Amino acid sequence: MKQFDVPLFYRSPLISAVKKSRKEADKLKKDFSPTLLDFGPLQILLARHFGFCYGVENAIDIAFRTVAENPGKRIYLLSEMIHNPRVNADLTAHGILFLQDTNGKQLIPFSEITGEDIVLIPAFGTTLAIEAMLREKGIAVEKYNTTCPFVEKVWNRSEAIARKEYTIIIHGKPGHEETRATFSHAAASGPALIIRDIEEAKKLSLFITGTENPENFTSAFRGQFSAGFDPVKDLKRIGVVNQTTMLASDTQSIADYLKKTIVDHTGNPDCFADTRDTLCYATNDNQTAVAAMLGEKADLAIVVGGYNSSNTSHLVELCEEKLPTYFISSSEKLISSALISHFNFHRKEEKQTTGYLPDKTPVRILLTSGASCPDAMVEAVIRRLLEFFPGAGKPEELIPQFV
Repeated sequence: MKQFDVPLFYRSPLISAVKKSRKEADKLKKDFSPTLLDFGPLQILLARHFGFCYGVENAIDIAFRTVAENPGKRIYLLSEMIHNPRVNADLTAHGILFLQDTNGKQLIPFSEITGEDIVLIPAFGTTLAIEAMLREKGIAVEKYNTTCPFVEKVWNRSEAIARKEYTIIIHGKPGHEETRATFSHAAASGPALIIRDIEEAKKLSLFITGTENPENFTSAFRGQFSAGFDPVKDLKRIGVVNQTTMLASDTQSIADYLKKTIVDHTGNPDCFADTRDTLCYATNDNQTAVAAMLGEKADLAIVVGGYNSSNTSHLVELCEEKLPTYFISSSEKLISSALISHFNFHRKEEKQTTGYLPDKTPVRILLTSGASCPDAMVEAVIRRLLEFFPGAGKPEELIPQFV
């Protein structure tokens, strides 16, 4: 797999050593068990897979290389490069300007950019309409496009099944940049519809079977379907693709449910397209690693990442099913051994909790991070936790175990 030039300040000597050791010992990635970092009074179980994925490293490589190769030029990003506040702050510090926020709100008018400027397309991709607008301005879209290859794979699969007259059902969050981009590409090829979860899949099944009045479709899925969508005609043949950061198990459950619905209704297996190949390998690996990690005995879990990161929130969701879980954006959220500031992604609010560390030794903590979180931030969390345990070992003392 291609190697990328990611800035050293995102790296961690300890975690790099751990990842390299695990990769060499498990080249086929069949062992998803966590890595034990034993510091004595503190034991950390580090997920087998976490942190920057291929698509994120590709995007960061292109962004920082673009800055280095174009001194004096105005460089814009369509929106957040990835959903990590530190990375986006670093890009801003290097002079990159953001045209939109993560929700698509305009921060700088498109009218201000010219063909002399550089516009980076983020890892999530963008809509066909925005691509066309940039080309009309004379901007080299392809040269500075950091769209994740696995997102593009979903687009290509959508186009392929649309050519076979399947309607494209997208499992994703309607407001997410990636979903907006995927919807744009899918809708250009055929009828498309976004559904958020299994509950909306069940609601959709009523229209597939004709149980629900087609006239109610517009209100049931307002803002989530392509122009001219006809529930009577367009729900006879379907295929499911996904926003790559969603829970893979949820996407599979939705696909299985809708497949059973339409095949039972029509008696024809060909009414459902096979789209299992659109699931992102990194999302799958990170989620599977968390599932394996949860099989170990531990006192709590800490998940590090941006609060608006979809893939990170799903890791939190998995951990919450088994034990107390704290979603933090940085080591600074570990205020003291008695107080932590963390994010409740269900309510979209940050809160503080006291007594999060048990009064015993050793304390065992499960630790992972999202695909847009630098390893250096995970090491910073480890170092901060070690401050609360007098006599604990140091990260650099463990590196020889993995070299």
